[in-house]
Amino acid sequence: MSDATETTEVAANCLGVDVPHSPYLNETRIERINGARYEGQEIKGALHVVQEGDHVLELGAGLGIVGSVVAKNCKPARMISFEGNPSLIPHIEKLYAMNGLGDVISVRNQVLISAKDRPQSLPFHVHKSYLGSSLNPTAVRSKETVDVATVAYDDVHKDLKPNVVLMDIEGGELEFLEHANLDGVRAIVIEFHPGAYEVSGMRRCKTILREAGFAPIEGLSSRTVWVAERTEK
Repeated sequence: MSDATETTEVAANCLGVDVPHSPYLNETRIERINGARYEGQEIKGALHVVQEGDHVLELGAGLGIVGSVVAKNCKPARMISFEGNPSLIPHIEKLYAMNGLGDVISVRNQVLISAKDRPQSLPFHVHKSYLGSSLNPTAVRSKETVDVATVAYDDVHKDLKPNVVLMDIEGGELEFLEHANLDGVRAIVIEFHPGAYEVSGMRRCKTILREAGFAPIEGLSSRTVWVAERTEK
């Protein structure tokens, strides 16, 4: 009985989204969530670009807070979120259910692959802090490695037809952008991770986006986070 009570109790609220208790929350994180400072730049950018009726693809759900805030406040028609860390999935689904968002947003424990030569699964490195968990085998503080199924981005693109992409995948964005079909995508909110692929890799990410017609929005974008809209049709 005590366990059930604990799992459904609200620990924080971010812009109208109730966040249930989980092992991933501490006092500092709760304070940041309440103040909309947890992933604050990404949230602010997403609220700016996502419009009612949009189809949103989120790569890297994390705790599910960014996606939930978007689903509740922007009223997209459909959102699909991907998260490689299997331990986070039950907590994300609980968050969606607590806020009645299950008809709008869903999460999949898969790795989205844009390259044509897609393996059936990939090793995903779960860190002591969930924030650093990624596909990067050289990253430090890895607690365990799990095999996570992959899914073809082309298939998801055909099904969802996303016009907004939210991306925070701890260094995987370069590989994704190198092969991704961005047709129909109007806006992107993306966090770059030069620690994973150096400054040259971050520049390559930005070049790909610029060549696809995207430009960062001044006042919302920074060196490592772009809130970008397509300026060329």
